[in-house]
Amino acid sequence: MIKRRVLSIALGVGAAVGLSGAVLAQETYIPLVSKGFQHQFWQAVKSGAEQAAKDFKVRVTFEGPETEAMVDKQIDMLSAALAKNPKAIGFAALDSKAAIPLLKKAQAAKIPVVAFDSGVDSDIPVTTATTDNKAAAALAADKMAEFIGKSGEVAVVAHDQTSRTGIDRVDGFVGRMKSTYPNIKVVSVQYGGGDHLKSTEITKSILQANPNLKGMFGANEGSAIGVVNGAKEMKRKLVIIGYDSGKQQKDAIRDGSMAGAITQNPVGIGYKTVEAAVKALKGESLPKIIDTGFYWYDKSNIADPKIAAVLYD
Repeated sequence: MIKRRVLSIALGVGAAVGLSGAVLAQETYIPLVSKGFQHQFWQAVKSGAEQAAKDFKVRVTFEGPETEAMVDKQIDMLSAALAKNPKAIGFAALDSKAAIPLLKKAQAAKIPVVAFDSGVDSDIPVTTATTDNKAAAALAADKMAEFIGKSGEVAVVAHDQTSRTGIDRVDGFVGRMKSTYPNIKVVSVQYGGGDHLKSTEITKSILQANPNLKGMFGANEGSAIGVVNGAKEMKRKLVIIGYDSGKQQKDAIRDGSMAGAITQNPVGIGYKTVEAAVKALKGESLPKIIDTGFYWYDKSNIADPKIAAVLYD
């Protein structure tokens, strides 16, 4: 169980206070439909959502498909959640377009939709609690450039090209390389569905095809672990930069097989999603984007309390 002290640091708040009006009734039900459940990232999002549910006296559920490739299963979960007539709903889209017909039904039923982590190509959500993924991936590109001496070949293993996070992280990394580092060439961008085994095989294939590769960026937890494992299996020395946290990434950073990674604030994402849903139900205005922040971490700052608060196992 995440301690309140750590939660307070990660959320950037003390206790959940300051919402105007009466506390919502206990029976207020807000389901959260996530992109997945298998990565530690989503467990951390869930813990933040559950903390907010306690603080705001609402009931939440949190579910997602077994893998982040299961768009159809996620749509079924969203449909089932809406059939329970919730007061509001949180949704992290695997496909930024596929869920729009269901979200239109929610809108027609006056059920506020709060997008989290990954938005949709629609103005239906009342807000989106997310990381600025383009800016975060651009920082990963800056770090990569620094480590490889601002020249050479690099590659990307990402989770998908349908979710907003997948698109923005690739665009942020590749775009920064093109705009700022003319002597660095991104030779390959491939997608492993966020699965570490598939990402391992993709990494090995990229390494075989590119003997001069200097670095690789893994754009989410499963992708990054796949890159580390693939490089180990091929016995290749590379600068590897990851995204997210989890025990394996932290271990890889500590042992030097990964140079560093971008972490989001997953506890904060979960908390802010539920908080925003409560505000929407009270008729309070919300920004279109709730920026939950990101941080670079490596061996030098992994134990810093401010960083440790947004990492997870």
